[in-house]
Amino acid sequence: MNRLSLVAAAFLLTPIVQAQQVSSPAGTNPIDTASTRQPFELGVLVQGGTGITDQRDGFKFLSAGVHAGRILTGNFGPGPLRGNFEYAVEAFPFWQSYTPKFQKVDCTQAANSALINCSQPYTVGGTYTGASITPIIIRWNFARHGRFTPWAQAAGGVLWTNHKYPAYGDTTTNLNTNGPNGDASVWNFTPQGGVGFHYFTRPNRSVDFSANAVHISSASLGDRNPGVNVSLQFTLGYTWWK
Repeated sequence: MNRLSLVAAAFLLTPIVQAQQVSSPAGTNPIDTASTRQPFELGVLVQGGTGITDQRDGFKFLSAGVHAGRILTGNFGPGPLRGNFEYAVEAFPFWQSYTPKFQKVDCTQAANSALINCSQPYTVGGTYTGASITPIIIRWNFARHGRFTPWAQAAGGVLWTNHKYPAYGDTTTNLNTNGPNGDASVWNFTPQGGVGFHYFTRPNRSVDFSANAVHISSASLGDRNPGVNVSLQFTLGYTWWK
């Protein structure tokens, strides 16, 4: 009888134990289990936003590209700060900025003459097209159970545009503003920082969202550096984890 009782008890308890194992997985996403294995990610993303300082609120941005990253460490740190470091890169083969149009002139001064000659006003600004790469992204992933995992990052990149960006000048007779050395550059740098999160739709698939403050500056590669001090840009992406 005792042996039959033990067999019956084992038979009855087996489904309960299996149910507990299913409902309590050891790891719920690749970031949560980074101490066991450091995964890499590959994703696609779109980004858009607006300028917010120094008369740049009329500047709009839109880009699309790819993201790749690799978690470098296991999880460490105290309490809610526990997480891991990740290195990533992003490339945007499609990049556009929509800027207000305005009038400017081109001015020159003949040698040994005080006379400054300026052209008729013409329109600058409008839509700029280019490409951008961000080869340095350092991200801190906060390790969390479940589908939702936040992160924070700092990054730096390079931007090329089909015309010198942003447009600079006005309609005054002024060599400093509108002279031969009064242009910006087609090359700009893009230091930036932001926060975001992954939402895992499957154990190795996530929808991603971020908000980034992006600075655009030529670092005086051109004669002038009007730049964009701060733009606020939002990103929506989809990522495969391996």
